[in-house]
Formats: sequence, C-alpha cells, structure tokens
Amino acid sequence: MSTTAKEGRSRVLERRRAEQRKNWVAYGAIALGVVLVLGAAISLIRPALGGASQATSFEYMPADVVRGESISAVHEMEAGPPIPFLPASGPQPALLANQTFVDVGSVGPTEIVQLNFAIKNTGEAPLTISRAYTTCGCTTAEISASIIPPGSVAEVTLVFDAGFHDTRGQVVRRGLIIENNDPAHSVQEIWLQAAVRPN
Repeated sequence: MSTTAKEGRSRVLERRRAEQRKNWVAYGAIALGVVLVLGAAISLIRPALGGASQATSFEYMPADVVRGESISAVHEMEAGPPIPFLPASGPQPALLANQTFVDVGSVGPTEIVQLNFAIKNTGEAPLTISRAYTTCGCTTAEISASIIPPGSVAEVTLVFDAGFHDTRGQVVRRGLIIENNDPAHSVQEIWLQAAVRPN
C-alpha cells in the first residue's frame, strides 16, 4: 500500500474515532440528563408511591409539652382570623414539626386511624396558632395548646376515618393545615396518606 493510501486510510480512521468520541460524549450527556430527571421525579412523587415518612426528628420530655387552650381542627372553608405576627424588630417564634407526611399503608374501608405528632417552638418568642383546619371532613385533629412558649412542644393528634366517605379501593391523602405566627413559616402542613382496601 502506498504512503498516500496509508495516509488517506489513517485520516478516515481518525475521523471515525473522532465521531465515535463525539457520540459517546453525547450518549453520556443524555444518560446523565435522564438520571437527573428521574431522580428529581422520584423525589417529587415518592410520598405518592408510599415512600417513607418525612420527618424532622427532635427529642422532647413530657415536661416540655404545653397544655392550655387546645385547638380542635375540622374541615372548614371560611377564612380564619388574621395571624398575630409580632413586630419584625423583636424576637420571633419558629415552628418545627416532627412529621410532615406519613404513609399509613393499607387500611380497611371503615377503619379509623390515629396518628400523633409534635410541633415545637424553636424560636425566641411565643408561637401562636391562630387557626387549624383539615382538608376533608373525614379528618380531624386536636392540638394540645394554641400558644407554645420558646423551647416547648404541643402534641397533635390526627384522626382519619376511612368510612366517612366511600373511598374503597382508593389511595387518599388528607392534610392538617396550621396557621401560626412564625414569620418564615406561617402555614404548616401535615399530611397523611392511606390506601383504602376495597373490603
């Protein structure tokens, strides 16, 4: 084979290698994009798929629990009272819930499920709950106090009645909405999910 033919063949092989490298780079970029999109999608739908409970762990002692004027939360659509925010220049409350989502799994069509949560005031001023309500008549809640001093905890009991409506064979999600005077987080949502069995 002549030198010219060898050089020509070498150029063709080099072009092919360069195109293969470009293709592998493109395939790698596509694969990385797919992985990133799938990861984001899974993190968004994990609760709907029965993923683990979403929790912010904190420990507290029975002495930390405040009991005062309790709040009963039921399903209501009317607007509530204004939130009593404190002056921005002073100390502020901060609400932290130890659970924000719990998948209770499979429940019977007339089963009543009760869950217990806690909300803590990690701020420097009293946390005032001005209103609490649920997203459906099948769900009620009781909060042990409407005013939570700094460092204290209020206990929350959430009750879901699967037989309130005919939800047999459905996956339902019900929420508790807590309006409060934490200026950075004035609406706290706590959600329960259940797969109601057909019978």
